[in-house]
Amino acid sequence: MLDNRSELLFLYDVMWANPNGDPVDENKPRIDEETGKNIVTDVRLKRTIRDYLHDHVGKEIFVREIADENEYIQDAKMRAEDFLIKDGEKQNKSKLSLVEMKTLINEQILNECIDVRLFGVTLPIEKSSKEASSITHTGPVQFKMGQSLHSVKLHYVKGTGAFASGSKKSTKTFREEYVLPYSLISFYGVINEVAAKHTKLTEEDVQFMLEAMWNGTKSLISRSKVGQVPRLLMRVVYKEKHFQIGELDKYVSLHAEKVDEEIRDVSDYMLDVTNLLQVLEKYKERIERIELAQDDRLVCSENLVSSLESKGFVVEQKTF
Repeated sequence: MLDNRSELLFLYDVMWANPNGDPVDENKPRIDEETGKNIVTDVRLKRTIRDYLHDHVGKEIFVREIADENEYIQDAKMRAEDFLIKDGEKQNKSKLSLVEMKTLINEQILNECIDVRLFGVTLPIEKSSKEASSITHTGPVQFKMGQSLHSVKLHYVKGTGAFASGSKKSTKTFREEYVLPYSLISFYGVINEVAAKHTKLTEEDVQFMLEAMWNGTKSLISRSKVGQVPRLLMRVVYKEKHFQIGELDKYVSLHAEKVDEEIRDVSDYMLDVTNLLQVLEKYKERIERIELAQDDRLVCSENLVSSLESKGFVVEQKTF
């Protein structure tokens, strides 16, 4: 189990792609109309983590699409009953009380599903139309909405498809899409040691999640997501309970000669980490260690590892 709190800062970028489309707005990349900054939901990041843990690490996850032989997708109640298992055998819910169902499902999903231990869950439990309840766990790991560190430019692309627009037609279909030429996205997160005790989250689970954040981002190889690169991942682990600096994402910024909308590559700017190093030093006595991964192409205003070590921090460099 986790004893103390920790915070996360994660930066990644995308080139000529759509990091997170808005389904109610033609699947355009999400943009804050006031600031012009790109927005990415926490749900998108959690999906990246889940998919990597399931597809590449072989971990069971609760939130995934499962269809039956008729291609009907499971609902949450059906998915919950997948874990109605005792001593390796599926149990008949008609022979169990509602309380027994809840206890058994809860125990199984916490033992088996790493995403529930990380992010929590709310799921309905139904024995019959007259007997129903639910299970709720608050996730120890919570992310704010991701946001680019600069204003972005939306680019409209139109092209032709490979097939005719209909039967006995000589013209091809047209496709339309919106992409961002470049966006450096910042996510801030907290790992809550109190909620971790309820979901049985372990340090090993957290390390798998960090690997999934880094490698899962690189593994988003689809037409709309290909080209995403993790640039910086920092985890600040504290010595005590119930303490965090907060808003680590607000302590980093970009310095570039180009205007924001003209940035096209990580080489077009420098990441200013001056304020981040200052606030970390201010609370140095309350910090146990700092875990850090940095892409070779990301240039910071100061060398993070050497600067932190010179200030007396224990720095654990991560390679994924």
